[in-house]
Amino acid sequence: MPIEIAEWLHSLGLARYSEAFAENAVDWAILQKLTSDDLKEIGVAAVGHRRKLLEAIAALGEAVPASTANLPPSATAAPPRVEEAERRQLTVMFCDLVGSTPLAARLDPEDLREVIGAYHRTVADAVAGFDGFVAKYMGDGVLVYFGYPRAHEDDAERAVRAGLGVIDAVVRLDIKSIELQARVGIATGLVVVGDLIGEGSAQEQSVVGETPNLAARLQTLAEPGAVVIAAGTRRLVGELFEYRDLGAVEVKGIAAPVPAWQVLRPSAVASRFEALRGSVLTPLVGRDEEIGLLLRRWVRAKAGDGQVVLVSGEPGIGKSRLTAALTERLHGEPHLRLRYFCSPYHQNSALFPLIGQIGRAAGFERGDQSASRLEKLEAFAGPGRTTRGRCGADRRSAVIACIGAPPAAQPQSAAQEGEDAGSADTAARRTGTSAAGGLGFRGRTLDRPDVARAARLGR
Repeated sequence: MPIEIAEWLHSLGLARYSEAFAENAVDWAILQKLTSDDLKEIGVAAVGHRRKLLEAIAALGEAVPASTANLPPSATAAPPRVEEAERRQLTVMFCDLVGSTPLAARLDPEDLREVIGAYHRTVADAVAGFDGFVAKYMGDGVLVYFGYPRAHEDDAERAVRAGLGVIDAVVRLDIKSIELQARVGIATGLVVVGDLIGEGSAQEQSVVGETPNLAARLQTLAEPGAVVIAAGTRRLVGELFEYRDLGAVEVKGIAAPVPAWQVLRPSAVASRFEALRGSVLTPLVGRDEEIGLLLRRWVRAKAGDGQVVLVSGEPGIGKSRLTAALTERLHGEPHLRLRYFCSPYHQNSALFPLIGQIGRAAGFERGDQSASRLEKLEAFAGPGRTTRGRCGADRRSAVIACIGAPPAAQPQSAAQEGEDAGSADTAARRTGTSAAGGLGFRGRTLDRPDVARAARLGR
């Protein structure tokens, strides 16, 4: 969907329907032909919202002549816009190019323009990968919003990952044989966003609040090639990253010292759920029926009748919490637990959940060279179970056997988990389906490579 329609919906205070319009391929030409029934079918259930949209569409039709209705929005009169600010939580990232002043003194203006342009494009590409919004370019600085105009449940995490991506991408940037570095400051908090300020090409939607100022100040405290985050962001990203505690730092314009952390790298934590919420969980309420269903399926699995249960629902509804509760119930029973964690950031990485699980089981550590990883993988797989010299179906069988089991002892029931399976890449979903489809594979405790136990999942 063109971004202009999303902005138009936002101007009407109806941004919640942006995704519905996009899913139904509504463009500017179709927009002016929508009826009340069409809007209802799209998902605009409230009568008041339908009336508001129809009135706005009628006004839009008057503003754009029929002869230009099929032209792109940039070629027609701009749709009417309601200046409506809103209060929301926003994660703000401020990125700065290190040493830009000496660079300006050393380079010809045209060469400097080329360097700054390449830097801006690099930052924009890294930010776009995490659905961030570049709000403003300010010379060698870039202001980015996460959570506006489109919000996600993990905007703080997206901002931190984008910040690390910017740092790495700028270092690798090859332009005029100049070594470039960036530094990033990130803060999260309540702001008021949406007020139009300026005129003409200088017009922009302002963000008012402490958060943008804090992000900019933290950026000045960051070392070259570093990402520094404030307490609000740190609380939201939990243990998903490794940090260096900078303590309470003095920030210009803020009376009290501000806690800050430097983000070093993504952590090797296996479970996103545990990383974000810790080991102490609140009691599970109102899920007796679901827990009962899972336990009944577990009883059938123990009896040799293999079961696959898909827990599906909206983000934040408690899917991971439900599986954690099941794990607690099975704590006293002998079982084998296989866990695979998908990620929306690795949908283009084939077999990412399986590769990550094998890596953790084999004891891969950050910084291991390829030769070292190969040795660990061969030791983990056992003799005669590597894929060297194999191809096609033999190679695939060897990989599944590595995921499955070594020759081992007492067969027992296996519990296999996959989190955020909707984010899995196609190859991972296909492999998981094959394994769960009743092939009768043997399983290994990948969470604990020191435990050489095996399981057999019956049909």
